[in-house]
Amino acid sequence: MVDHTHALSFGAAASDYDRFRPRYPDAAVRWALDGLSEARVVDLAAGTGILTRAVLALGHQVVPVEPDPGMRAQLAVSTPGTTALAGSAEAVPLPDSAADAVLVGTAYHWFDREPAHTEMARVLRPGGTFAPIWNIRDDSVDWVAELGRIAHLGDKSPRTVIGEYADFGPEFDAIEQREFTHRTTLTPDQLLGMVRTRSYWLTASTEDQRRVERELAELLDTHPALVGRDTIELPYRTLVLRARRR
Repeated sequence: MVDHTHALSFGAAASDYDRFRPRYPDAAVRWALDGLSEARVVDLAAGTGILTRAVLALGHQVVPVEPDPGMRAQLAVSTPGTTALAGSAEAVPLPDSAADAVLVGTAYHWFDREPAHTEMARVLRPGGTFAPIWNIRDDSVDWVAELGRIAHLGDKSPRTVIGEYADFGPEFDAIEQREFTHRTTLTPDQLLGMVRTRSYWLTASTEDQRRVERELAELLDTHPALVGRDTIELPYRTLVLRARRR
């Protein structure tokens, strides 16, 4: 079983989560939904609707599903006209074959995989698409790697993620994969705001939170790529895994 304690810690910071977390590049979302037009897409573990809005912008219908009431409330504020359903990957509140695609934005690693795969296969029509997407900071850049160490961000490389998810169970075809690059522009204060939306911070002691703040301030004040910058370009590698329901 998966420990959902950290997964359900985000609601308290829902507004900041929506403000500071990176968006998903259009190219990545288009590839995830390749071949679909005006599709009915379930955004599973939709959070505050960051991925929901990217899918809506491509002209699809979206049904967000999210277990955390704080996140659902923020999604309603951030995504006018859209209401998230209360539910989880292991218990999706939709009928059989209701969706053309199920997407998951940077949350699949929280799922209890076997029951989640069964639920996704139930909700998808035959031939439908399941595609989890991750925004992974590019820690081949030295200061980004140091940021990850300071804030215990714990992101894995795309290669590690691919290695962990060999398949989506017997009801899905083989996984296809694609990687995209993009950047998000943050002020130093917004960078700290992003760190404060991470599960480590939200569940850390006050002492550990103060340590992160001190070490992050030192990084910003001393690293040649960051000193004196009003804005910082934070590089990401967006990984998409995609499989069709049999």
